[in-house]
Amino acid sequence: MKLAAALIGMSLLTLGAGSARAEGSAEIRIGQTLPYSGPASGFGAIGRTQEAFFDKINADGGINGRKVKFITLDDAYSPPKTVEQTRKLVEQDEVLMMFGSLGTATNSAVQRYLNAKKVPQLFVLSGATKWAEPQKNPWTMPGMAAYESEGVVYAKYILQTKPDARIAILAQNDDFGRDYVAGFKRALGAKAAGMIIAEQTYETSAPTISSQLSTLKASGANVLFGVVLGKFTSQMVKGVAEIGWKPELFFVPTSASSISFLEPAGLDNAVGLISSSNQKDTMDPQWADDPGVKEYLYFAFMKQYLPNADLSNSNYAAGYHYATLLMTVLRACKEDVSRDNIMRQAASLKEVKLPLLLPGISVTTGADDYLPFQQLQLRRFNGKSWVGFGDVLDDR
Repeated sequence: MKLAAALIGMSLLTLGAGSARAEGSAEIRIGQTLPYSGPASGFGAIGRTQEAFFDKINADGGINGRKVKFITLDDAYSPPKTVEQTRKLVEQDEVLMMFGSLGTATNSAVQRYLNAKKVPQLFVLSGATKWAEPQKNPWTMPGMAAYESEGVVYAKYILQTKPDARIAILAQNDDFGRDYVAGFKRALGAKAAGMIIAEQTYETSAPTISSQLSTLKASGANVLFGVVLGKFTSQMVKGVAEIGWKPELFFVPTSASSISFLEPAGLDNAVGLISSSNQKDTMDPQWADDPGVKEYLYFAFMKQYLPNADLSNSNYAAGYHYATLLMTVLRACKEDVSRDNIMRQAASLKEVKLPLLLPGISVTTGADDYLPFQQLQLRRFNGKSWVGFGDVLDDR
């Protein structure tokens, strides 16, 4: 019993020492998991951009005099792998925080662990509503607009422009899909039952979604809301074209709108597709002289650090965008780069303007409001790029 007590005591001391090293280090150690392999590997561009971003920050002197050690590992969009890699980052690499890891199921697998250890799980790349529950999980904060909010925006547009729509929904069968559909139906209100005439789901392990698309087309729907991700974006856009279906309004989530997902389907097949964003499209000529876009594209970043990147892939811009948000928080920490202060500063943002945010959109958070982004603008694909239209909308 004495031996057991001694071992437990040593274990607790080791955990405490690890936390102290993470917080007291002369460098800021940041951990991340992303799918660099598997069906969602296109999102790996986010992490590669952030590696380059922090290389630039370090070359410029670091953040408040501290260099950044950014460690991003492949989890293949698999929750068990996410658990394994996150534990490695926290317990072996002794990272101060986790930042910008992708996915609802993957982040869910480590949320309790990170909150129990009081390790910031900051700016999660998932719009699930549960990332913004500070009373329940104070160490977790989302980095995207909520999926429900995005669903609300699409439904509002349909009600405004096509109130007699016959709507079909294809959704991924998980929290990602359910959140979008919940917001969409909430905004349609009492009209949802009459307007939505067909619904289908798919599993992320499914090889194809062709049968679901055929069923939805047969319903006679003239509006399609596809809550898809990764390779299923390509399959949906291509599949709709192959069966000769031409929905009058065709929506996909922001997270499915990257050119890297549209190209395999044929960009011509994606013309007219509607999505939303809070970011400037760095390929859109209207932003050619914008200081934030020019800084990203030409002068100090992409041209120097990722010269061979496909700039039409919006995941690169997304990586840069989220990195500038984290840098804002870390700079606000000043000399106190503790886990407590990181969360305190992340929950104290006031109308922060980031280089790639659209005009009229800013970041504001509070101790009881962990949602950094609550505004969006609709955009339509023209065969080459996404073009914004209409006013900035929010979930109100």
